Amino acid sequence: LRGFERGSVRALGTNTLRVAKDAAVFLRKAEAALGFPIEVVAGREEARLIYLGVSHSLPVSREKRLVVDIGGGSTELIIGAGHKPQKLESLFMGCVSYSLRFFPEGRISKSAMKEAELAARNEMQPIVAGFSRGNWHHAVGSSGTVRALAAILQLNGFDDGDITPAGLDRLRSRLIKGGRMEKVELAGLKPDRAIVLPGGLAILNAVLSELDIKSMVPAEGAMRQGVLYDLLGRFHHKDMRDVTVAQFMQRY
Repeated sequence: LRGFERGSVRALGTNTLRVAKDAAVFLRKAEAALGFPIEVVAGREEARLIYLGVSHSLPVSREKRLVVDIGGGSTELIIGAGHKPQKLESLFMGCVSYSLRFFPEGRISKSAMKEAELAARNEMQPIVAGFSRGNWHHAVGSSGTVRALAAILQLNGFDDGDITPAGLDRLRSRLIKGGRMEKVELAGLKPDRAIVLPGGLAILNAVLSELDIKSMVPAEGAMRQGVLYDLLGRFHHKDMRDVTVAQFMQRY
């Protein structure tokens, strides 16, 4: 990044830097090393950028979409149409924090899974009315947790590519039967994802249950793509919808 103009670089921190006790100390050192300021974004700004990235990776539609993004320490939920988010929420639950809290060292039990799902459902209670079925037409999931779960469900024959409650239940039973993540054998399960998979599964199960989601489609776009689109829009002072149309014309 050396030599880049200040306006051409945007470095962001999310939930980890929102909650870490030594965030200020880390940021001073990190900014000195990077050579650019690091912006710690609020949960709703994170949600806005996530939606921007997801919406540009999907076919253009005027129908309302629900986007769910399960990160390491927070989960963002957004309802929007086209490229514009209309309702944004950020909840204090993530695949890393929940895995550490409820499944230490990868140990899994039926009671621990129930406890994790109950905690996630309780966290969601204040927003259920505004995000449940009836407020949107299609449900979309983004980022590593959702894409990893979708791949595992498909590769192991639990689902056909989309994420459904039935498929998650089959995966849930497989994890509980294994007892420890190191003993669970699943096609498509990457080593770096295994230790945080139970927490992500519990949260996604709770989300589908509380919001009455029958099927969720995984999306390629996420926050980092949203940051790029946002930065490009600021730099060129253009409506990114026009830019996207022009890109499609040039490509096809």
